Amino acid sequence: MDTVVLIAYFAVMLGAAWWGYRRAKTADDYLVAGRRLGHPMFIGTLSAVVLGGASTIGTVSLGYQYGLSGAALVFMIGLGLIGLGVLLAGRLARAGVYTVPELMARRYGISARVVSAAIMAAYALMIAVTSTIASGTVFNSLLGVSATVAILIAGGVVVLYCVTGGMWSLTLTDIVQFAIMTVGIFLLLLPFAVSEAGGLGGMADALPASYFEPTAIGWNTIFTYFLLFFFGLMIGQDIWQRVFTGRDEKVMRTGTIVAGLYCMVYGIVGALIGAAAKVVLPNLANPDEAFAQVVEAVLPTGVTGLVLAAALAAVMSTASAALLASSTILANDLLTLVRPVGNVLTATRITTLVVGAAVVGVSLVLNDVVGALTVAYDLLTGALFVPIVLGLLWSRGTGRAAVASIVVSSVVVVVLMITSGLYSNDPIMYGLLASLVVYVGVSLASAPAQAHSSDAVTA
Repeated sequence: MDTVVLIAYFAVMLGAAWWGYRRAKTADDYLVAGRRLGHPMFIGTLSAVVLGGASTIGTVSLGYQYGLSGAALVFMIGLGLIGLGVLLAGRLARAGVYTVPELMARRYGISARVVSAAIMAAYALMIAVTSTIASGTVFNSLLGVSATVAILIAGGVVVLYCVTGGMWSLTLTDIVQFAIMTVGIFLLLLPFAVSEAGGLGGMADALPASYFEPTAIGWNTIFTYFLLFFFGLMIGQDIWQRVFTGRDEKVMRTGTIVAGLYCMVYGIVGALIGAAAKVVLPNLANPDEAFAQVVEAVLPTGVTGLVLAAALAAVMSTASAALLASSTILANDLLTLVRPVGNVLTATRITTLVVGAAVVGVSLVLNDVVGALTVAYDLLTGALFVPIVLGLLWSRGTGRAAVASIVVSSVVVVVLMITSGLYSNDPIMYGLLASLVVYVGVSLASAPAQAHSSDAVTA
């Protein structure tokens, strides 16, 4: 029965690929779903994108180890979405672009576009790789096939519906995935797990008091999540590309805020499930297995397949978003600089296929996915946050300042990752500080920039 549920899930994904292919007739359709989404679809697709494997399987693992404070990771993701909705969504609605580097070009010129495109494309590529590996891991545990076969199947499905239908396929699959995630996590796994653990009262008796303290995971860890995910979520291409699908400024702003609130609740629920798993299965050697183990322990056949499909849905939605984000930047911001592109839709489809094959290939050989993801987020946030956000909010910033801040902060981030350690807070903290100092200093020391259509993004 569980296998039947999963087969049905994959059939829906492939059906979405065909539906998206028939809808994607223009570049606008393929890249941003024609900029036509209303509140329900917009909130569903944006929530599904940001709630990936780390948000689902990872949060249950953190809840197993620390209790409710394990929600901190997803809480910061939600807070980042709220910040994006409040501070930037209105300006993005008026920009009319496809990518972050395209907006950088309008604000600062071609040099900023090239530098930011290289960093942003690498970031999106690593997100796609880590999510593909995670989806392969879930698929491997479900059907017992080898890790290689699991990655090929899961990654192949993602590449197929990305290439064929672009954002329309992703939107439909995200809505399905959002529904499965919500039903599977909120309505099935949470009540079954808490009930099996003896209810909230039984959990309070069985667990240390720290499991119900909001900061038990540690302030340093909470601050790390804030630096990585709050800032990173506000400027990621995979996130912005979903924001661009909104039909108007109201949908973009309020929809992003509501999606952020949903993420916060999702994090609390995931941490609570992890805490319940600690009561039901107190001696797990690997906390990362808490999600799969508690699903098998508390859910009946058939329901188990649906909840595991929810985990797979969370991971695959993030993988597909990152894949399309990376290919969009490569086609829209780098390929067009090398040679003119006659048919943007065809060029982007071909680029998506090539990048998708690379993602699957790298997923088969990469081991330290956490390290790769950390490098990607450190460079994204440390190097790009200041010039992107201040470029939208401060009209005095110049193109020379933007390029200088990106280059200097990138060097600072890389050097500190080598000297202070890959998982230290120093690279992103001092990268942000260096970026801010250089950006403001060079802007004030140079003449005001000539407008590169900057009124479209700073008004």
